[in-house]
Amino acid sequence: MPEKYHIKTRPVPPRGPRIGKHGVVDWREDCARCHNCVKKACVYDRYRQEVDYIRGLTEVSALFFDCMGCFSCVQDCTKGLLRLSINPEYEKLGNRYWKPDIIKTTWLQAETAKIPVSGAGYRGPFSGPGFDSMWTDMSEIVRPTRDGIHGREYISTSVDIGRKLPFLSLNGNQSPASQPPLVSIPMPLIIDLSSPAHTLPKLDPIIEKAAANTGIIALMDSRYRPAKSEHLENIAFYLGPDSPPVPDELMRKTRLVEIADGPSVAARIKALKQVHPEIVVAIRVELTAAGVGRAIELAGLPDVETIHVVADANGDELTTQQPRFLKDMIRQIHTALIEKGGRDEITLMAGGGIALPEHMAKAIICGADLVTINLPLLIALECHLCESCRPGTPCPAKLENVDFNFAVGRMTNLIAAWHDQLIELMGAMGMREARRLRGDVGRAMFFEQLEEETFGKLYGTRTSR
Repeated sequence: MPEKYHIKTRPVPPRGPRIGKHGVVDWREDCARCHNCVKKACVYDRYRQEVDYIRGLTEVSALFFDCMGCFSCVQDCTKGLLRLSINPEYEKLGNRYWKPDIIKTTWLQAETAKIPVSGAGYRGPFSGPGFDSMWTDMSEIVRPTRDGIHGREYISTSVDIGRKLPFLSLNGNQSPASQPPLVSIPMPLIIDLSSPAHTLPKLDPIIEKAAANTGIIALMDSRYRPAKSEHLENIAFYLGPDSPPVPDELMRKTRLVEIADGPSVAARIKALKQVHPEIVVAIRVELTAAGVGRAIELAGLPDVETIHVVADANGDELTTQQPRFLKDMIRQIHTALIEKGGRDEITLMAGGGIALPEHMAKAIICGADLVTINLPLLIALECHLCESCRPGTPCPAKLENVDFNFAVGRMTNLIAAWHDQLIELMGAMGMREARRLRGDVGRAMFFEQLEEETFGKLYGTRTSR
């Protein structure tokens, strides 16, 4: 029996002070010095930690904001001297999509490699735009044998990349006929190219090592040369319209390559297959107004194996006034391919707006075979995701000085935490295989559909959100 997929992790604490959400303001002027002070009874022991933190304080601006926000001390103080406050630096993190809570959760996972459970219940939105309007059906959560990472039943997260045969074909001697090449990876996740606004060449070897540690694949520019030849199996070169060619000896050692969409994609695929017949070729399609139609068109070509559809960093459609979200575009492509009868033959990768592990599972439920990410790994290195981030500008997280082992450890931890959460989610849904999760919308509920079914007859169809 093959060895169970497991990612080796270790705690990697942050380099600087944590930017937490809550802090407690203590107005000591009227303190009664109670023997049973509520600060001593803090279940998270934050007050003792704050005292230790202040003793070693080196920057006046780096105050202690690591409170869990449970309000226990605020409510129980007999003099009413304690007040909960919001860290102004915390509110500056990210943007409208990559909210501070997402960044904080990512930092915690990168530090501990654990599922971010506080014990204080779910504090996120009940519904909202994007993936927040989609809920997974966890009705099988009561089954102890399929209890995620703790259950006895093995849950497979591996997926295959490449073109599949529509049916089994046998030779004259009843042996299976030749099959198209496939690439198997242990979880439905690939590291995508860095966005132009968040490009740092120093991170490329770090991403390479993190991909090798976790067994997944990282997309790299065709100019990149790996530090170790044995890591070539974990690298997929991206060949843009004007990219220099990759040497044939390197291409033959890789399993996957990605090319930009264009009028000559069929010719480029044939040229790459002549160099390396067993390589899988993916086509990168930007989700502009014509992107969905283009992806459906490419899926009908006999030489196309894998299609990689990419939205913007927030998961929105590109270059449109009223952009659709990634999950809706994935569902449209997936449904169209089912109607044409060729969905099982094509691999569909989706990227853009995948910020949390639940987004990975939800994108697969919508119809993607696997997802691609890049910004979560950058956030794992304590990136603030500043709106004004540009190459060459001062970085508050000092990413240009990041240590190699620190960065590799944080990225590896984050991927491991994502894998554990995917297993937990699949176990709660009663799924034992990630391949079967693809397109299974019966395992999810969509707010728009529920709202239409419940209130549509009374109030009509909602025109906009």
